[in-house]
Amino acid sequence: QVRLVESGGGLVQAGDSLTLSCAASGLTFSNYAEAWYRQAPGKEREYVATIGWSAYNTNYTDSVKGRFTISRHNAKNTVYLQMNSLKPEDTAVYSCGVLVNGRPKYWGQGTQVTVSS
Repeated sequence: QVRLVESGGGLVQAGDSLTLSCAASGLTFSNYAEAWYRQAPGKEREYVATIGWSAYNTNYTDSVKGRFTISRHNAKNTVYLQMNSLKPEDTAVYSCGVLVNGRPKYWGQGTQVTVSS
């Protein structure tokens, strides 16, 4: 059974930083690309960042480029999202997903990030 558990969210002020973690179990983590998504209140879930299985390939949505960094530690079965210069519009529930054929197949429960102005 695949399980993803996110952590690291919280309430911060604009300009602060947070690092989210997503711990995976029940799969050979290093075989899969991973992604972070977020969903703000009243909005659809949106893609944030992707990292390939080898960690060399990363992609970001335009709104977070230069501020967020996705990384992974395969030995710890964990993917991270370092978020700097946070803005109020970054407020959302952040979830990680395991990608199969480029699409998220497994999801975590999410962690709330709230950025106050």
